[in-house]
Amino acid sequence: MDDTTRDLTRSDAPLTSRRRRATAMITFVGGFALWLTFVGLPTDVVQIVAWLWVLTIAWNIGEGWRSHLQFLRDWWGPVAFLLVYLYSRGLADELFAMPVHFSEPVRFDEWLGGGTTPTRHLQEWLCDQPCSAGGSAPHWYDALLTTVYFTHFIAGLTIAVVLWMVSRREWVMWMRRYLAISFGALVIYILYPMAPPWMASQEGYLNDEVVRLTGRGWSTFGLGGFHLALANVGNPVAAMPSLHAGLAALIAFYGVQRLRSSWRWLLLLYPLVMSFALVYYAEHYVIDIIAGFALAGAVLLGCNAWERRRGEEARSVRRRRHTHAPPQPQPPQQRSTSG
Repeated sequence: MDDTTRDLTRSDAPLTSRRRRATAMITFVGGFALWLTFVGLPTDVVQIVAWLWVLTIAWNIGEGWRSHLQFLRDWWGPVAFLLVYLYSRGLADELFAMPVHFSEPVRFDEWLGGGTTPTRHLQEWLCDQPCSAGGSAPHWYDALLTTVYFTHFIAGLTIAVVLWMVSRREWVMWMRRYLAISFGALVIYILYPMAPPWMASQEGYLNDEVVRLTGRGWSTFGLGGFHLALANVGNPVAAMPSLHAGLAALIAFYGVQRLRSSWRWLLLLYPLVMSFALVYYAEHYVIDIIAGFALAGAVLLGCNAWERRRGEEARSVRRRRHTHAPPQPQPPQQRSTSG
């Protein structure tokens, strides 16, 4: 992607009145609520991006359709890349028939937890015994942690849409990082397919049983099985690194880097809460989360270096052009008169 693409903000753009925007946003919320009721949560990138496009239309309802269609012209490429990632991820362990790893992460996490995995410790502490996904009523923190878990599927794209409306340059920079971490994780999934804790427990690789609790927090709303719908296009052995933790860390790190408010440091709570949820729900080991954080840091540093080098090269070109430019004729000096 080219970060020299022009900014969307234009001084000649039609203004959207507050009343029209409020009416459009209320209509959007009502339509989305009906979709949730009769269809369910959007669980694939096309649905999510489509709803975000409708959101931009509602927010800028005063704009003409030419402006609204600019969204499709700009977003078809990233969406195509994300679809390639999504469906390649589902086949990651089949492309080269690599063996699925079970034991290595178990040994690390059991060493970290003093002989018992951190997942088992958290489920003994927070889950009513016997612990099960559909057993006792979920606690308040289950609803919170399930919500944080689900934000993985919409947070990165929502940030992208906001940046697309505000600054095309910032949008390109964010999408570059978003796609880089996705495809970076995909390469590792292909080379190192690894089972998550809930699968290792089912296969007998854990000394202490753990249970997959991902949808537990939303079970009272009838949405407890959303993660099973997502699994239809996912891959249960694409667990190393944790992209949930990695993307949350990337959002937090990028926000701390780009924002100037002293409150920006609170963004670091997001990957921490996400990681807690992933370990508690038996979706990931601690080692997966460490790897996800490392991947986020590598993507951020790599993109920063690449953009900085491109900027330095552009400045160097401008300096060379200025140095070799023919001298401009100087205007004749005015002779001062006195008396």
